Amino acid sequence: AAAAASVASPSDKERFICIYPAYLNNKKTIAEGRRIPIDKAVENPTSTEIQDVCAAVGFNVLLEKNKMYPREWNRDVQYRGRVRIQLKQDDGNPCLPQFPTRKSVMLYAAETIPKLKTRTQKMGGSDQSLQQGEGGKKGKGKKKK
Repeated sequence: AAAAASVASPSDKERFICIYPAYLNNKKTIAEGRRIPIDKAVENPTSTEIQDVCAAVGFNVLLEKNKMYPREWNRDVQYRGRVRIQLKQDDGNPCLPQFPTRKSVMLYAAETIPKLKTRTQKMGGSDQSLQQGEGGKKGKGKKKK
């Protein structure tokens, strides 16, 4: 078993945490993978958005586009992705003192994603089209009122 750790030492694993979009998704239950309170969670966050907010605050971030959260049944591209974030330095101290734990990073990301420009601009007219695409249908039909 010791030979398996040749790629990355266990301490590397400790320092880089994984955040899947499901952890921050208010459309998911705890059983489906949400890890923060529903009132703090975000509607369908993407791995790119998580990467953006974490990189902006100064984290060393790595986006793994084709990773899937194991409990995610929907294989659509928008649900794919995993973000690796360097939480701790080699000596075990947090890279950023205001984020000592993975939970603090998740809560920060969930709080900040709704403020992203890409989110605030969408809120205007195209919000309905987002809702439509959610059911896994083709979403070709225009809004019927």
